[in-house]
Amino acid sequence: MKINIAIDGPSSAGKSTIAKAIAKKLGLIHIDTGAMYRACALAIMEAKVNPEDTEALQKLLDAIVIDFDSCGHVLLNGIDVSKQIRNDVVSMKTSEISSIGIVRKKLVSLQQKIASKKGYILDGRDIGTVVLPDADVKIYMVASAECRAKRRYDEYVKQNQKVDYQEIYDSIVKRDYQDTHRKISPLKKADDAIELDTSNLSVDEVVAEVTKIIDDKLKK
Repeated sequence: MKINIAIDGPSSAGKSTIAKAIAKKLGLIHIDTGAMYRACALAIMEAKVNPEDTEALQKLLDAIVIDFDSCGHVLLNGIDVSKQIRNDVVSMKTSEISSIGIVRKKLVSLQQKIASKKGYILDGRDIGTVVLPDADVKIYMVASAECRAKRRYDEYVKQNQKVDYQEIYDSIVKRDYQDTHRKISPLKKADDAIELDTSNLSVDEVVAEVTKIIDDKLKK
């Protein structure tokens, strides 16, 4: 049976990591919607387009192509930008542009078209509420700001990047506020979503919990 699964939650809650693991385990296709918005933000930054210039922004949106290769790498106009989109500057720009109606219209339409065949797991901030309101399983994944900042800090350290924990923490708190207070499709838990706090859980433990949630939901 083909199903669609929606995983929502704040930045660095572990959504993409878990979605990829569940996709592999259940034979689903993972679509990282957050990466799509990040790629769009990068395109806007590189083109130096003012997001408030609706005409210029629409022209850019009509021209760019966002896709994924077979390994899950994010492609912007055919170029792998997977690493470029994972920094705090792009993160903040992403939060800014994701509240713009024409940006969301383009990407939500693309996401819905992709998932219409079923057999997908999508993660983001409005999957269960806007993109796939009829998803078979909805999970709202959360974690404390401190825990999420520590995860991102450790990730940067592994990449030999010079980082400051406090700056990362402040960025996450600011991003949370922007995401939950934007006028269009704010981050929120869908009424029928199951909340899972990952603060004190390992990746394997979260995968086990999510698998149980999916199994229990499909049995009903």
